[in-house]
Amino acid sequence: MSPLALSLGDPAGIGPELIAACWAQRRQVGLPPFFVVGGAELLVAAAASRGIDLPVVRIDSPDEAADHFADALPLLGAVDGPFRPGQPDEDGARLALASLEQATALVTRGAAAALVTGPIAKAELAKVGFSFPGQTEFVAAASNVAAEDAVMMLAGPALRTVPLTVHCSLASVPARLSVDLIVRRSTIVAQAMRRDFGIAAPRLAICGLNPHAGEDGRMGDEEIRIIAPAIAALRAAGWDASGPHPADALFTPRARATYDVAIAMYHDQALIPLKALDFDQGVNVTLGLPVIRTSPDHGTAFAIAGRNIADPGATIAAIRMAADLAGRRAAA
Repeated sequence: MSPLALSLGDPAGIGPELIAACWAQRRQVGLPPFFVVGGAELLVAAAASRGIDLPVVRIDSPDEAADHFADALPLLGAVDGPFRPGQPDEDGARLALASLEQATALVTRGAAAALVTGPIAKAELAKVGFSFPGQTEFVAAASNVAAEDAVMMLAGPALRTVPLTVHCSLASVPARLSVDLIVRRSTIVAQAMRRDFGIAAPRLAICGLNPHAGEDGRMGDEEIRIIAPAIAALRAAGWDASGPHPADALFTPRARATYDVAIAMYHDQALIPLKALDFDQGVNVTLGLPVIRTSPDHGTAFAIAGRNIADPGATIAAIRMAADLAGRRAAA
């Protein structure tokens, strides 16, 4: 299998130091070969902030990464920048974008097995012309996949969950929901569970929108008008879909044993339980793409960048999951 490509994320955040920490722990946690796009001096300085002496080797092709990975962090590309932890600026955003663009291009043309993206600051990227809501939509566009067919799943040891609506206001969620949206995105999720996670008959638990899943229309009728008909359509198509479930009871240990993935109606309904249960091991996985893309499920954490506080667990988990999914596809 080809090595994995890692993008830097915002250089003022914790992404670069966590990449360095992952390479330093590569043997003890059993990480597969990966290379980073850009940021040679940045990575060495970020590593030093954690007391890591990071050897870097420049490579000209992803194929060279495996030969050097045991002894040095392979790095492809000349883009670089200074280490200013906690001080995001437009130059840093340009570096983050250049790294993301180059890493994505390598993966979409098959030169790397999967893409692992570092955390970005969307507001900073917008200042330098990044027009996408997030990296999910960027990678989808680069893969020639419609944004609505790129589905964000959050996965950890205790839970997998998908928000059907993502970066939008809570007030706009009800109007965005439709039978077609739920069926289309839930089908993409179910297909990915089969293809990429090896679950032959995936069980989908679908949340209600309102308290108590609407309580027969007394607390809102979206469950009756939209969510229940979508579940019926999914069942008619042969998928094991259940609900609408009250979201306040769906994430208990007993409930989690009854499904493989929870389909939530909006961002926080999905991310709050995932981060409460699996914050240091949570992975953001983009489903529905011809390529594998994962990311640690946390942000740039500017406030703690460079202070040797950030836990590399989610980045380790993102690298492992990317390798597992790429290996499963390669073996199919």
